[in-house]
Amino acid sequence: MTRILVVDDEPQILRALRINLRARGYDVEVADSGRAALKAAAGHPPDLVVLDLGLPDLDGTEVIRGLRGWTGVPIIVLSGRAGSEDKVAALDAGADDYVTKPFGVDELLARIRAVTRRLAGSPADAAGPGSAATQRIGRHTVDLADRVVTRDDGVEVKLTPTQWAMLEKLLRHPGKLVSQRQLLHEVWGPEYHDETNYLRQYMAQLRRKLEDDPARPRHLITEPGMGYRYRP
Repeated sequence: MTRILVVDDEPQILRALRINLRARGYDVEVADSGRAALKAAAGHPPDLVVLDLGLPDLDGTEVIRGLRGWTGVPIIVLSGRAGSEDKVAALDAGADDYVTKPFGVDELLARIRAVTRRLAGSPADAAGPGSAATQRIGRHTVDLADRVVTRDDGVEVKLTPTQWAMLEKLLRHPGKLVSQRQLLHEVWGPEYHDETNYLRQYMAQLRRKLEDDPARPRHLITEPGMGYRYRP
């Protein structure tokens, strides 16, 4: 059973989400502050976090960074902040998706299903026809079968489920252009037509983790206006 930690300081939202998520078979824990959320996650790690940014003690982006210090658990931000700067800040801190209040429960459930599909992506499917089970990016070896990235000095590089999903789509097609639409459809879902800012944020994150010089990438290449390409 998928365990979801819901973090929000509005009691009616906590109650509504607890009822709706449990009715659909999820195990739900709730927290009404950032510190309570970090304590709950550390004590009983969830499979997914639904997080409000406007908490009474910590900003939601601080909670995201706190979680990302030790876990790659998927994080869906749920917030009344609709500005693009807030979305970019949350995604850049490590969130996997962003839902703006007011929201429909059906929309949130669809986002949860999309994130859990990425989390459950089969390692057996990671390497497509003609692609190697391991690929090199700078000083890193990417093992698609075991879903592990290792630096040449032996240090493992942690990737979030969404970072993995995007990287795998590119590495399955070495040398080929993968369009923006294809990446959005296959990683986030068919309803994500125009969220190209997601692609920019996650590509920037991957380059920071994997490229020797993120500002001048040699392997994770942007084709302006079209998509992205993995250059072996």
